[in-house]
Amino acid sequence: MKRLKRADPVEQLVREPALSAYQQALRDRLLAAPVMPAPDPWRSVFEYEYGAPVGGLLGIGFASHPESGHDLVMVVSHDGHGLFDAVTGEKIARDRDPDPEDSTPDAVADLTCPGLGPIADSRVRIAGLFGGGLHTTTEDGWTLEVVAPAWPNDRVLLSVDGGLPHSGPYGEQWWHIFHSHYSEFRAAGLSPSGQTIAVATSSDLSLWTRGTGNSHFDSAED
Repeated sequence: MKRLKRADPVEQLVREPALSAYQQALRDRLLAAPVMPAPDPWRSVFEYEYGAPVGGLLGIGFASHPESGHDLVMVVSHDGHGLFDAVTGEKIARDRDPDPEDSTPDAVADLTCPGLGPIADSRVRIAGLFGGGLHTTTEDGWTLEVVAPAWPNDRVLLSVDGGLPHSGPYGEQWWHIFHSHYSEFRAAGLSPSGQTIAVATSSDLSLWTRGTGNSHFDSAED
Protein backbone atom coordinates (compact mmCIF):
# COMPACT_ATOMS: atom_id res chain seq x y z
CA MET A 1 0.00 0.00 0.00
CA LYS A 2 1.37 3.38 -1.05
CA ARG A 3 2.02 5.67 1.87
CA LEU A 4 1.01 9.30 1.42
CA LYS A 5 3.57 11.95 2.22
CA ARG A 6 2.61 13.83 5.34
CA ALA A 7 2.34 17.59 4.93
CA ASP A 8 4.68 19.76 6.93
CA PRO A 9 3.05 21.23 10.04
CA VAL A 10 2.27 24.91 10.03
CA GLU A 11 4.94 25.45 12.66
CA GLN A 12 7.61 24.45 10.15
CA LEU A 13 6.65 27.09 7.58
CA VAL A 14 9.15 29.84 6.92
CA ARG A 15 8.44 32.77 9.22
CA GLU A 16 9.16 36.46 8.89
CA PRO A 17 12.62 37.30 10.20
CA ALA A 18 12.85 39.20 13.47
CA LEU A 19 13.21 42.96 13.31
CA SER A 20 16.75 44.24 13.13
CA ALA A 21 18.03 46.50 15.89
CA TYR A 22 17.57 49.50 13.58
CA GLN A 23 13.99 48.51 12.70
CA GLN A 24 13.10 47.89 16.34
CA ALA A 25 14.51 51.28 17.36
CA LEU A 26 12.48 53.00 14.64
CA ARG A 27 9.31 51.15 15.70
CA ASP A 28 9.91 52.06 19.34
CA ARG A 29 10.40 55.71 18.39
CA LEU A 30 7.10 55.79 16.51
CA LEU A 31 5.23 54.04 19.33
CA ALA A 32 6.60 56.49 21.89
CA ALA A 33 5.44 59.58 19.98
CA PRO A 34 2.13 60.83 21.45
CA VAL A 35 -0.56 62.52 19.39
CA MET A 36 -0.07 66.27 19.35
CA PRO A 37 -1.55 69.25 17.48
CA ALA A 38 -0.17 70.03 14.05
CA PRO A 39 2.40 72.86 14.20
CA ASP A 40 1.95 76.40 12.94
CA PRO A 41 0.80 77.45 10.41
CA TRP A 42 -1.58 74.46 10.44
CA ARG A 43 -4.84 74.63 12.39
CA SER A 44 -7.61 72.09 12.90
CA VAL A 45 -10.73 72.97 10.89
CA PHE A 46 -13.30 71.16 13.06
CA GLU A 47 -13.89 71.64 16.79
CA TYR A 48 -14.64 67.95 17.40
CA GLU A 49 -11.81 65.77 18.69
CA TYR A 50 -12.21 63.28 15.86
CA GLY A 51 -13.29 65.71 13.14
CA ALA A 52 -16.70 65.78 11.49
CA PRO A 53 -18.74 62.58 11.90
CA VAL A 54 -19.51 60.83 8.60
CA GLY A 55 -21.09 57.41 9.08
CA GLY A 56 -20.05 54.70 6.66
CA LEU A 57 -17.34 56.81 5.04
CA LEU A 58 -15.78 55.08 2.01
CA GLY A 59 -13.38 57.63 0.56
CA ILE A 60 -12.45 61.27 -0.01
CA GLY A 61 -11.12 63.49 -2.79
CA PHE A 62 -9.98 67.08 -3.33
CA ALA A 63 -11.30 69.82 -5.59
CA SER A 64 -11.06 73.60 -5.77
CA HIS A 65 -13.94 76.06 -5.41
CA PRO A 66 -14.32 77.84 -8.78
CA GLU A 67 -15.10 81.19 -7.11
CA SER A 68 -13.31 81.42 -3.75
CA GLY A 69 -10.38 79.18 -4.65
CA HIS A 70 -10.78 77.33 -1.35
CA ASP A 71 -9.80 73.68 -1.20
CA LEU A 72 -12.87 71.45 -1.14
CA VAL A 73 -13.08 67.89 0.19
CA MET A 74 -15.61 65.52 -1.32
CA VAL A 75 -16.76 62.66 0.89
CA VAL A 76 -18.28 59.42 -0.43
CA SER A 77 -20.17 57.31 2.10
CA HIS A 78 -22.93 54.75 2.38
CA ASP A 79 -25.30 57.68 2.92
CA GLY A 80 -24.38 59.49 -0.30
CA HIS A 81 -21.97 62.27 -1.24
CA GLY A 82 -21.00 65.45 0.62
CA LEU A 83 -18.78 68.44 -0.07
CA PHE A 84 -16.89 70.39 2.63
CA ASP A 85 -15.14 73.75 2.45
CA ALA A 86 -11.68 72.85 3.79
CA VAL A 87 -11.02 76.34 5.16
CA THR A 88 -14.28 76.94 7.05
CA GLY A 89 -15.42 73.33 7.60
CA GLU A 90 -18.86 74.17 6.21
CA LYS A 91 -20.74 71.40 4.39
CA ILE A 92 -21.71 73.25 1.23
CA ALA A 93 -23.41 70.49 -0.75
CA ARG A 94 -25.09 67.13 -0.10
CA ASP A 95 -26.47 64.38 -2.33
CA ARG A 96 -28.18 61.66 -0.33
CA ASP A 97 -29.26 59.67 -3.37
CA PRO A 98 -26.61 59.67 -6.13
CA ASP A 99 -27.17 57.60 -9.25
CA PRO A 100 -26.32 53.96 -8.46
CA GLU A 101 -23.68 53.80 -11.21
CA ASP A 102 -21.89 56.81 -9.68
CA SER A 103 -22.45 56.21 -5.98
CA THR A 104 -18.99 54.66 -5.44
CA PRO A 105 -15.76 55.19 -7.41
CA ASP A 106 -15.10 51.52 -8.14
CA ALA A 107 -17.58 51.63 -11.03
CA VAL A 108 -15.10 53.47 -13.28
CA ALA A 109 -11.46 52.91 -14.19
CA ASP A 110 -10.15 56.21 -12.78
CA LEU A 111 -11.89 55.91 -9.38
CA THR A 112 -13.90 59.11 -9.79
CA CYS A 113 -17.34 60.25 -8.74
CA PRO A 114 -19.33 63.16 -10.17
CA GLY A 115 -18.92 66.45 -8.34
CA LEU A 116 -21.77 68.28 -6.65
CA GLY A 117 -22.66 71.83 -5.70
CA PRO A 118 -20.17 74.31 -7.18
CA ILE A 119 -18.18 71.49 -8.85
CA ALA A 120 -21.18 69.66 -10.34
CA ASP A 121 -19.70 69.89 -13.84
CA SER A 122 -16.55 67.92 -12.95
CA ARG A 123 -15.50 64.54 -11.60
CA VAL A 124 -13.40 64.03 -8.47
CA ARG A 125 -10.83 61.29 -7.89
CA ILE A 126 -11.68 59.41 -4.69
CA ALA A 127 -9.15 57.62 -2.46
CA GLY A 128 -10.17 55.18 0.24
CA LEU A 129 -11.73 51.76 0.57
CA PHE A 130 -11.60 51.06 -3.17
CA GLY A 131 -7.99 52.20 -3.68
CA GLY A 132 -6.45 55.36 -5.07
CA GLY A 133 -4.15 57.84 -3.38
CA LEU A 134 -3.63 61.48 -2.41
CA HIS A 135 -0.63 63.83 -2.43
CA THR A 136 1.92 63.17 0.32
CA THR A 137 4.25 66.17 -0.12
CA THR A 138 4.10 69.92 -0.75
CA GLU A 139 6.41 72.15 -2.78
CA ASP A 140 7.66 73.87 0.39
CA GLY A 141 8.77 70.71 2.17
CA TRP A 142 5.88 69.27 4.21
CA THR A 143 5.49 65.47 4.13
CA LEU A 144 2.54 63.35 5.27
CA GLU A 145 2.94 59.64 6.04
CA VAL A 146 0.76 56.80 7.29
CA VAL A 147 2.52 54.25 9.51
CA ALA A 148 1.32 51.28 11.55
CA PRO A 149 3.92 50.33 14.17
CA ALA A 150 1.09 48.65 16.11
CA TRP A 151 -0.99 47.29 13.23
CA PRO A 152 -3.90 47.57 12.52
CA ASN A 153 -4.02 51.01 14.15
CA ASP A 154 -2.74 53.55 11.63
CA ARG A 155 -0.95 56.76 12.64
CA VAL A 156 -0.58 59.87 10.52
CA LEU A 157 2.73 61.75 10.70
CA LEU A 158 3.46 65.27 9.48
CA SER A 159 7.07 66.30 9.02
CA VAL A 160 9.55 68.78 7.57
CA ASP A 161 12.56 66.45 7.73
CA GLY A 162 11.88 64.54 4.52
CA GLY A 163 9.97 61.65 6.10
CA LEU A 164 11.07 58.41 7.71
CA PRO A 165 13.26 57.58 9.60
CA HIS A 166 12.61 60.89 11.44
CA SER A 167 15.96 61.19 13.16
CA GLY A 168 15.28 64.83 14.12
CA PRO A 169 13.61 66.04 17.35
CA TYR A 170 9.99 65.04 17.84
CA GLY A 171 7.73 68.07 18.09
CA GLU A 172 10.21 70.18 16.10
CA GLN A 173 10.70 68.37 12.80
CA TRP A 174 7.98 65.71 12.89
CA TRP A 175 4.60 65.34 14.56
CA HIS A 176 2.14 62.49 15.18
CA ILE A 177 -1.13 64.32 14.42
CA PHE A 178 -3.70 61.50 14.16
CA HIS A 179 -4.14 58.00 15.56
CA SER A 180 -6.84 55.76 14.07
CA HIS A 181 -7.26 53.48 17.06
CA TYR A 182 -11.06 53.77 17.26
CA SER A 183 -12.18 53.40 13.63
CA GLU A 184 -11.03 51.90 10.32
CA PHE A 185 -8.56 54.06 8.41
CA ARG A 186 -9.63 55.06 4.89
CA ALA A 187 -7.25 57.68 3.45
CA ALA A 188 -4.92 60.55 4.30
CA GLY A 189 -3.28 63.14 2.12
CA LEU A 190 -2.52 66.73 1.19
CA SER A 191 -4.52 68.78 -1.27
CA PRO A 192 -2.88 69.60 -4.62
CA SER A 193 -2.52 73.20 -3.42
CA GLY A 194 -0.64 72.03 -0.32
CA GLN A 195 -2.96 74.06 1.91
CA THR A 196 -5.08 71.22 3.35
CA ILE A 197 -4.46 67.96 5.20
CA ALA A 198 -7.33 65.45 5.19
CA VAL A 199 -7.62 62.21 7.17
CA ALA A 200 -10.63 59.93 6.72
CA THR A 201 -11.76 56.93 8.72
CA SER A 202 -14.92 54.86 8.36
CA SER A 203 -16.66 57.18 10.84
CA ASP A 204 -15.28 60.69 10.41
CA LEU A 205 -13.32 63.31 8.47
CA SER A 206 -10.51 65.38 10.02
CA LEU A 207 -9.11 68.47 8.29
CA TRP A 208 -6.23 70.87 8.89
CA THR A 209 -5.65 74.05 6.89
CA ARG A 210 -3.01 76.76 6.63
CA GLY A 211 -5.18 79.06 4.52
CA THR A 212 -6.85 82.13 6.02
CA GLY A 213 -9.77 82.15 3.61
CA ASN A 214 -9.57 85.90 3.05
CA SER A 215 -9.12 85.88 -0.69
CA HIS A 216 -8.81 83.76 -3.80
CA PHE A 217 -5.03 84.11 -3.61
CA ASP A 218 -4.44 83.02 0.00
CA SER A 219 -2.78 79.77 -0.99
CA ALA A 220 -0.21 81.63 -3.08
CA GLU A 221 0.58 84.13 -0.31
CA ASP A 222 0.79 81.87 2.77
